[in-house]
Amino acid sequence: MVSRLLRATERRAIVGLSGLYATRMLGLFMVLPVLALYAGELEGATPLLIGLALGGYGLTQAILQIPFGLLSDRLGRKPVIAFGMLLFLAGSLVAASAESIALVILGRCLQGSGAVAAAIMALLADQTREEVRTAAMASIGLSIGVAFAVAMVLGPWLAAAFGLGAIFWVTAALSLVGLVVLWGLVPRAPQRRHRDVGLDRAQLRSVLGRADLLRLDFSIFALHLLLMALFVAIPLRLLDAGLAVEHHGWVYLGIMGLAFVGMVPLVIIAEKRRRMKTMFLLAVAGLGLCSLGLGLAGEGRWGLLGWLLGFFVAFNLLEATLPSMLSKLAPAGAKGTAMGVYSTGQFLGAFLGGVLGGALVQWGGLEAVFYGAALIGLLWLGVIAGMAPPPHLSSEVVALGDEPQDALDSLMERLAEVAGVEDVLVVPEERVAYLKVDRQRLDSEALARVAGKREE
Repeated sequence: MVSRLLRATERRAIVGLSGLYATRMLGLFMVLPVLALYAGELEGATPLLIGLALGGYGLTQAILQIPFGLLSDRLGRKPVIAFGMLLFLAGSLVAASAESIALVILGRCLQGSGAVAAAIMALLADQTREEVRTAAMASIGLSIGVAFAVAMVLGPWLAAAFGLGAIFWVTAALSLVGLVVLWGLVPRAPQRRHRDVGLDRAQLRSVLGRADLLRLDFSIFALHLLLMALFVAIPLRLLDAGLAVEHHGWVYLGIMGLAFVGMVPLVIIAEKRRRMKTMFLLAVAGLGLCSLGLGLAGEGRWGLLGWLLGFFVAFNLLEATLPSMLSKLAPAGAKGTAMGVYSTGQFLGAFLGGVLGGALVQWGGLEAVFYGAALIGLLWLGVIAGMAPPPHLSSEVVALGDEPQDALDSLMERLAEVAGVEDVLVVPEERVAYLKVDRQRLDSEALARVAGKREE
């Protein structure tokens, strides 16, 4: 149904920007399952520095993603995205030609400095109407999940066939393809502000003051910290279990496929049966338990693979449901600001996870990483145990048409009186109202009347 509602320019924007986002994330993630295996050949490599190379992109990404988003408001989306892609290209070239771990770290940090995620999301919002924007944003989320799964399989195959440098050369080529897509496929769009997508500095303090949102920020921080920390050790543990490097891609292919299948019914339970908090707690407990199991599995192949599968079922479940929870909890019109803080936590987690994982391997061995991850999972469980179940609310954006200013001034109160509308923010300069609604209780006809629409 949604695809039939899309205009040609919207379809081009969604396909182009989802592909651009996916190729960028593919380049960042392809080194994850292989760097610990191959970086030992680089000059000066130590486990700590290998971990820093894994997570280094997260530091520059966390520092620069909000400034890049704000810069795109001033200079335009496409020029800022293109500049970020050129930085990503430069980082890929530095890492591809590196003969020392220091240059790989520099290359990874340069890759992360092309922090254009917020600008890409803003451009997609500029290109789409309110009624299709949620589906458009979901396509970006889907592209990230696909890119991660492909990277886990493609990275080991490329490295086994052509060496570590090949991954960065392919990443550089993908950057060039991304630039062609940006300028050749993605249409031009008017530059507008969207509070549900971009960062609004006026809302930042209120978002940072919400304990429920901070729990989710900590959760995405911890999730990516665990991912990066464990992947300093997991490739080496697979090698110890007798799985040859050239077969790691097949291992990850099977695990990622089964983990996706295992995740789907859990997402349905969380969303459709409104068991979001229960699934959240179970997933975090599962991550901690699987981390412990990976440490205790030793060199036993099937135990190792079983615990790794369990880890990725829980990981995929959280990757799918945490943004949904954030959308439910964020105040009307503040989802973009809340997502900016959330994403910053994600990238900081990736950086610190790489550093922590490398430090634990260097000073305590592989088992120290898994036991440390289990402790982090226990801490995380304590942080979220007292949270209230998130309300099952959806975001709605209503276009306001050409109503005069005096009518807009009273519109918020009238919208708030509609059954099922839980929160309202009217933004006259955007000519839209941002709503949080309970769809099971929403009186759609009353909402259409108040918003000045006519039923077809």
